[in-house]
Amino acid sequence: MADPGTPVVFIHGLWLHATSWTPWIDHFRAAGYAPIAPGWPHEPETVEQARANPDAVADISIDDATGHYASIIEGLERPPVIIGHSFGGLITEKLLGQGIGLAGVAIDPAQIKGVLPLPLAQLRAGLPALGNPANLHRAVSLTEKEFRFGFGNALTDEESSELYRRWTIPSPARPLFQAAAANFVMHSQAKVDTHREDRGPLLLISGTADHTVPDVVTRSTLKQYRDSTAVTELKQFEGRGHSLTVDSGWREVADSVLGWLREHGI
Repeated sequence: MADPGTPVVFIHGLWLHATSWTPWIDHFRAAGYAPIAPGWPHEPETVEQARANPDAVADISIDDATGHYASIIEGLERPPVIIGHSFGGLITEKLLGQGIGLAGVAIDPAQIKGVLPLPLAQLRAGLPALGNPANLHRAVSLTEKEFRFGFGNALTDEESSELYRRWTIPSPARPLFQAAAANFVMHSQAKVDTHREDRGPLLLISGTADHTVPDVVTRSTLKQYRDSTAVTELKQFEGRGHSLTVDSGWREVADSVLGWLREHGI
C-alpha cells in the first residue's frame, strides 16, 4: 500500500479525453493513492462536449498546458506523483525538470528538444496536424483510420474502433508543431531540464510497436538524461502501441507503474 493519500496527477496527451484515465484512477485509489485527472486548459468536461466545441482548446501551447498543471499541483497539500501519456509525458518531464512533483512516469512521451530520431511512422502519425500549416492555431480531430494507425495499430480493428468512439476528442495542433521544430528553435517549449539532479525519480515507458512515439524515440529521450545522477529508468512493453494506457492491456502497464513506485518507496 502507498503512503495514504499520496496524490497522483494523470495528464493525458493529444486526442484523448481526461476521462480516459478513469480505470487508472480507480486502480490507483484501490492501491492507496489519491488520484486526479484534470483536463488540459479549457477542455470540456465530457467527450461529447469536447467534440461539440473543438475551438475551446485551439492554439494551446506546451507551456500553456504545463503552467496549467503546475497551478493545479501547487494547490495540492503534498507533492504528487505525475503520470503522463504522449504529450502528457512530455509535460510530466517538464514539470519534474522544474522541481515539481514527487516522481514522474512518462508513457510514450512526445519527443523533447535534443531527441533526433524521426521515424517515418511518427511522421505519418503526425500528418493529420502537421500536414497543413494552417492547423497551427486550430484544434484537429483524427479520423478513425488515422487513429487506427497512430494509436490502435497493435489492436484488432474492433478494439481500435471502440476506443476511437469512446475516448477521442479534437486537440490543439500547436504542441505537435512545437515538438517538430524543437531542435531548430533556441528557446523551444519542448525543452526539458534533463540535467537536474535534485528531482524525483523518472520512469520512461515505451511500447515497441508504437507508431506515434516509436520506441527509438523514447530510448533517445533516456539518453538525454545521461548527465544527471537522478534516477531515470526505461520500461519497454513488447508489441504494444500508443493505445497502451486505454486498451485492454492497460492494467499490465498500470501494475508495472505501481510496482516501480513501490520499489522507490513512493
